[in-house]
Order: sequence, then structure tokens, then C-alpha cells
Amino acid sequence: MFSKIIGSGSFLPENKVTNQDLTELVDTSSDWIESRSGIKQRFFADKNTTSSDLAYFAAVDAIKNANLNITDIDLIIVATTTPDMIFPGTATILQNKLSKKLICPAFDVQAACSGFIYAFTIADSMIKSGLSKKCLLVGAETYSKILDWKDRTTSVLFGDGAGAFILTGSQSKGTHQTIINSTASFNDKLNVPGWLYKGNIMGDPHVRMDGKTVFKFAVEHFDLITTKLLKASNLLSKEIDWFIPHQANIRIMNSALKKLDLPKDKMIVTVDKHANTSAASIPLAFDTAMKKGLLKTNDKIIMAAVGAGFTWGGVLTEL
Repeated sequence: MFSKIIGSGSFLPENKVTNQDLTELVDTSSDWIESRSGIKQRFFADKNTTSSDLAYFAAVDAIKNANLNITDIDLIIVATTTPDMIFPGTATILQNKLSKKLICPAFDVQAACSGFIYAFTIADSMIKSGLSKKCLLVGAETYSKILDWKDRTTSVLFGDGAGAFILTGSQSKGTHQTIINSTASFNDKLNVPGWLYKGNIMGDPHVRMDGKTVFKFAVEHFDLITTKLLKASNLLSKEIDWFIPHQANIRIMNSALKKLDLPKDKMIVTVDKHANTSAASIPLAFDTAMKKGLLKTNDKIIMAAVGAGFTWGGVLTEL
């Protein structure tokens, strides 16, 4: 039994924000942002739009593209670092928005930028074990709510959005291998070090990042992820049709592609248009490529991510 992607969807807020727009908020330049990250623009939700709102539209898109009804879904997993509220989970809020008649397990996964890969791995296991037949898997983020516009090096890197997959079981082909892992040694290098206490925000409620440490760790571990996926699947890199990395920084992505020994036209790139959408970046990139007609039946795809913690993981799947 394999898990198989049978549909994908995505959604972006209406408010497109270019690098030039950001120069009015922070001391930066369009060229500086693009040269360091590859980002040209991003999308921001308004203050009343939540992660579950974005997730809803991506989910409906994915369900439609899978030729299913909402009531066919028997598992909902949402990967997010920016939930609607402390509880209940964003997945249950999404469940209610989809249909009040939809009764099935629904829960969140929080592994920052690796969150969608973690959620995919859980869904893959539940499908293989027979606990789910049709899983709705969503990555959704509203990072604009936790950015500090006084921090010029970090605030310009993120955007909002959502992407979704529908996974089902397949006897013939699908997911070859998944990998997830974490180390607790870098919790202070990428975080939002704030919390609530008696109704008050304590600490710092904004994204903080040690960019050099994150960059070095990501470059090293993308290589580790892809090497392990290929070895476990008994495949060579030349047999991979597409590489879809977490869309954080084009320099990290290009380094990973070089070590994977694939040509540039085999990597899906959306970081220039979406920026870093954390757990949403991989399904957003996948769905963008799908709607462009790039991804074909029987294509073998590696998806990989590194996130806060640090966490990391990857998926090697066949369409």
C-alpha cells in the first residue's frame, strides 16, 4: 500500500506586496532583498483573515481537483505555525468551515517550515495502516501577523498563503519514502519567543532568526535529506523528475539542487513570487507547478524542508 497525491490546491491573499512596497516600512532596498533571497514579492492577509480562512480556499480547491466531495474526507491535518487561536486546533476550525456535517479526526502539526513534511509523513502512515482513506492535508500560514518591521533582515523574507493535498491509498504507486527528524540544539536560532500569561503577551511575539546559522544548517541538511531518500528508495538522482524544496531562500535551494546533481529546470521555484510561507511553501509550489502543467503522471518528485527547532524532513513520491 502506498499513499498517493490525487489532488492539490492553493490560495493566496489578494494583497500583493513588492520589495519596493517594503522600502516604505523598513530600511531596505528591492535589490538587497532579491540578491540575498531571490524574493521579489509576497502576499499578506488583512488583519481579519486567519490561517483557517486561507486553508479553507486551498482545501476546497484541492477537493475539487481530486474530483471528490467534502464528505469523502475522513482525516484533516493542518500544518501551521500561525494558528487561529491557542485552541481549538486550526484543523477543527477548518473542518467546521468545510461542513458542519463532516465528522472525522482533525488536528494540527507544528514543525515550522518542516510542518507540511511532518504532516505528510503522519498522513502517509495513517493511510498505509488503514486509518484513513481520503486525507486532506493543508499547510497554511499568516506570518505577516508575527513580523517585526524594525527587523529589516527577517521581516522581508516571509509571506502568507495556503496549499493543500488530497492523499489516498494506492496499490501500484505513490509515496516511496518519507523522512523526518529534529535536533533540540538550535531552538534559539529561529523562533517566536513569546507566550501568554493571564491575558498578557510575555516575551517577544515576533519572528527572530539567526540567518547565518539557519543558512548553514539548511544547506547541510537538504543534502542529508535527499541522499537518504534516494538510498531508501533505491533510486539515483537522475531518476528524479522534479525537486520541490521549501521555498525559503534561492541560494539555499540552488545549493541543494547542485548537490542533488539535477539541472536547474528540474527545480520548482516560487520563492520569488510567494516568499517564505513556512509550512505552506511546498504545497503552494507543488500546486503552482501542477496548474502550469509541469507535473505529469509517473513523475518522481522529492520534496524537502528544514525548519525551526531545527526540524527537517523529506518525501519522495511518484504521481
